[in-house]
Amino acid sequence: MSKPIAVIIGATGGQGGSVVESFLKDGTYQVRGVTRNVNSENAQALAKRGVEVVTGDLNNEASLREAFKGAALIFAVTDFFEPFAAKGPEEAIKVEAAQGINLAKAAAATPTLKHYIWSTLPNGKKITGGKYVVPHFEAKNQIDAYIKSDSSLLEKTTFVWVTFFASNLFFPMFTPNLLKSSGKYVWFQPAPANTPILSIGDQKKNVGPVILAIAKKPHLTLNGNFVLATVDEFTAEEFLSTWGRLTGKQTEYVQISLAEYDRLWPMWGQEMGVMMEFWGKYGDRSWSGEKLLTKEDLGVEKLVSTEEALASFDWTSVL
Repeated sequence: MSKPIAVIIGATGGQGGSVVESFLKDGTYQVRGVTRNVNSENAQALAKRGVEVVTGDLNNEASLREAFKGAALIFAVTDFFEPFAAKGPEEAIKVEAAQGINLAKAAAATPTLKHYIWSTLPNGKKITGGKYVVPHFEAKNQIDAYIKSDSSLLEKTTFVWVTFFASNLFFPMFTPNLLKSSGKYVWFQPAPANTPILSIGDQKKNVGPVILAIAKKPHLTLNGNFVLATVDEFTAEEFLSTWGRLTGKQTEYVQISLAEYDRLWPMWGQEMGVMMEFWGKYGDRSWSGEKLLTKEDLGVEKLVSTEEALASFDWTSVL
């Protein structure tokens, strides 16, 4: 008897790659990886491990319907930051929302589908009454709304909120910077030092086990339920000091205004700064608005802690 097919979007990326790894190790599903370039080195490496690698264009619903044929499970994720880097936030919202809706429509048109797992983020606009609109949340929220409008697809859907990546510290606006005159590595952020940061740690290691657990417990996760994918929580200052202890660097946390943050890292500062300011103002309420299942509810064990993730990275490129 053939195995059910699990289709993984972004199979060569961070989240998708982690899901592929976990599903391959588990062995319950035949894994089909969807990627833009089936001839890439990463795609070919997956094919050698038994993954059925197929091409899929998130801008083309018909190509996704083809990629989803026979699927019992689909893991879907979209990338806001590629169109953001090219054309800015407004265009990126349009592009990502259209891609996510294409994915949802193609999934809804797949008669064999039993479980649709969608990687998304909280609705900051709703949580704050419109005070904070984080563009890389907003597109995903529009996709959420589309899925919720389709009752048949919603019954098969699990929404997953993936929290802060430890590897985000490699991004310029999150990299601690050496202030030579003091010898300290300074983290400039537009949020107070006690801002809570929920972390998934190493997304390449931890997203997959969470998604596999979601797939293994459909009685808990179907019918539009939400899962919080996180391993630990720090304040912003604790996150920085943990990095400093592991790298042997003295650190200092400095709160600045959003306008100053954006002047340091134009466009990117505004994008990430709005998120940080939102977290600083709303604290634990930043991850609210839905009843959430946790890793404990799903029985997920042996995830890589954020400290372990930070310790495993090579920081020489930013120090």
